[in-house]
Amino acid sequence: MKMKPRNSIGRKTLDFIVKVIAYISASAGILFLAWILFVIMQKGFAAINWDFFFSPPAPPGESHSGLSTAIAGTMIITSLAVVLGVPIGMLTGIFVSEVANGTKIAHMTRFAINVLMGVPSIIMGLFVYTAVVLSMGQFSGLAGAISLAIIMLPVVARTTDDMLVLVPNSLRESAMALGTPRWKVTASIVLKSAKTGLITGVLLAIARVAGETAPLLFTSLNSVYMPHSLFEPMSNLTVTIFNYAMSPYSDWQQMAWGASLLITISVLGTTIFARIILREKK
Repeated sequence: MKMKPRNSIGRKTLDFIVKVIAYISASAGILFLAWILFVIMQKGFAAINWDFFFSPPAPPGESHSGLSTAIAGTMIITSLAVVLGVPIGMLTGIFVSEVANGTKIAHMTRFAINVLMGVPSIIMGLFVYTAVVLSMGQFSGLAGAISLAIIMLPVVARTTDDMLVLVPNSLRESAMALGTPRWKVTASIVLKSAKTGLITGVLLAIARVAGETAPLLFTSLNSVYMPHSLFEPMSNLTVTIFNYAMSPYSDWQQMAWGASLLITISVLGTTIFARIILREKK
């Protein structure tokens, strides 16, 4: 039976239309990103000075006011969240991809990870508030770090699983054929091959929690004092931005733009730096 030839004009037209839509969509995304960055930089640079980084908050209208406590609190909470969330997330991804791949428990774990990724962050904050804050009897930086770690965990686990799946099975089979134990194959060959993707996943998780406000409102709350303990309320940039941007005082609003600029530059700078350092050598 002779096959009917397809209309090449129709295929080329459809291909052209799809390309045009893709270019327009990409351009729109880049345009909005550039617009957001321009506005943040335009309004945020005016608040950046020595006092912004090294002076504590002050009442509206007073000079020498800064966000040193919020900056320190954000660094502590985010660092602790990385320490708590990244190892558990990576181990979960390794278990699903390398240990239990193809089993029922692996499918259930992947389903749970996907569900966790879709849960709103405010629900995470409410959960930690009920489980940790009410148990401790007070807000704390530790509770804030736990809430951010729970948000990071599924992102790291999903990225780890996806990156390890991309590693060719021939590498595993070759190493195991030489008598290398399975755990050593995973640690020395598979993880090393997926190094760039794993670090990118961690950075994505950090970027995911860098701008979270709702969980910290329920957990760490805020404070005007420099943090001295993980078991007390702790200031952070996102909650400070929320409070200052909603205030009627122009100097507080300007500092909110400065804090927004600081978070944006930190996330962009970390991502760009990691991509340069981890760029594959040809």
